[in-house]
Amino acid sequence: MISYSKLWKRLIDLKMKKSELKEMTGMGSTTMTKLNNDEPVSMDVMIKICLALKCNIGDVMDVIYE
Repeated sequence: MISYSKLWKRLIDLKMKKSELKEMTGMGSTTMTKLNNDEPVSMDVMIKICLALKCNIGDVMDVIYE
């Protein structure tokens, strides 16, 4: 399972809207929906997010072990 809670917290800290992130990265609506539902997205998308937010992948997502 994946959690993008760190991503949403980071956006709040940066006072950035999800729509702004979507525009900065060029991701589609389907990808944003996957992120909202904690579903896997491609590594390309994660790299674009990290570049846009100037952070590492661990700063925006967690893998949840059960």
